[in-house]
Amino acid sequence: MKSFTGKWALITGASSGLGLDFADLLAAQKVNLVLAARGREPMEKLAADLRRKYGVEVLVEAIDLAAPGAASHLKSSLDARSVTIDILLNNAGYGLHGALLDTPIERTTDMIQLNITTLTELTYLFGRDMAARRSGHILLVASLMAFQAVPSYAAYAATKAYVLALGEALHDELRAHGVVVTTLCPGHTATGFDAAASAATTALLRLLTMKPRPVAASGVRALMDGKAMVIPGLTNKMAAFSNRLTPRSMQRATLKRIVDG
Repeated sequence: MKSFTGKWALITGASSGLGLDFADLLAAQKVNLVLAARGREPMEKLAADLRRKYGVEVLVEAIDLAAPGAASHLKSSLDARSVTIDILLNNAGYGLHGALLDTPIERTTDMIQLNITTLTELTYLFGRDMAARRSGHILLVASLMAFQAVPSYAAYAATKAYVLALGEALHDELRAHGVVVTTLCPGHTATGFDAAASAATTALLRLLTMKPRPVAASGVRALMDGKAMVIPGLTNKMAAFSNRLTPRSMQRATLKRIVDG
């Protein structure tokens, strides 16, 4: 396990959810932070708290990461401030619940832009610099839904399947350049995801819900240990493993029952 002390980390989606715990966990290790998300006010409050608690430097970048060109804009802004990112936590993303044909296509493409395109662009832009320095760490946040198709979360699950496939491939591609790429695949987590996705939480799903702190800690620990992928929680690990043993039609039916009751 390596130490991250004194390095700079960029955390996307830093105004809520797992981003809050990622920020606190890294700041506790004396990592300087760049917080990036749309909401400036909650990030400024978080930045002030982290500076006071841990004595680290914290910069705030209020930016709509779902906007085309956002990744390049963010990279240029940090270059102009001479901030070198050693750790990239690609955490920004959201889901949409409901049938694809009942969801305005603009909302779906906006989600795809954030979950896939911006994530890929950020990984490329900062990963290229890390590879040139032969040092760096990148965490991609996927989902347990990445392991199977999920009716009523069709497009969201597909975006996370992309993130998982990308992350595992890049783990091997960039290892020779001194860059660690780890993919975090959390199950249902108490982050406000359901409210953002306009989804009700079933009783079964509530039983399977993890708190965000251990999920974030699992991701940071796996990144420090140089792992390719991590699934937090024993139940979630068992669920992912069971996909190897069950027909895909059964997987879809099971997820439909868990998600929609």
